[in-house]
Amino acid sequence: MSPKKAQKQFKILPHTADARLLIFGNSYAEIFQNALLGMKAILQPEEDGEETGWRKIKIESMDPTALLVDFLSEVLYLIQTNHEIYDELKIFELTQCSLEAALKGKKFKNIKEEIKAVTYHEAYVQQKTDNKWEAMVIFDL
Repeated sequence: MSPKKAQKQFKILPHTADARLLIFGNSYAEIFQNALLGMKAILQPEEDGEETGWRKIKIESMDPTALLVDFLSEVLYLIQTNHEIYDELKIFELTQCSLEAALKGKKFKNIKEEIKAVTYHEAYVQQKTDNKWEAMVIFDL
């Protein structure tokens, strides 16, 4: 085949099908709790009131940012498979690269906003001062 100018087959257009969540906390641990609450606010679940038991999770990641994204990804998986929304987090052990915790929530009838994935794009976790933390994650809707 001789090289010739290729015809344009597609064009990628900007698409704002995501939700950015900026998270604040007075501690590293509080970032995880507040991220959980922020995720619930994005989903806007219609709860049916039936409380669930505690679900234990254990996550290991490369760094604090990956740990937060992996934590929220695990929560999303549990939401989808168990049809439960979580708003309580009990942390047993938390390091820069690992988290052992339990989640508690309620059954839900439906959710108003579907989250497809938690992304690493532009995600960060950082300590601003001795007692102020900030993080950001982007959810693909």
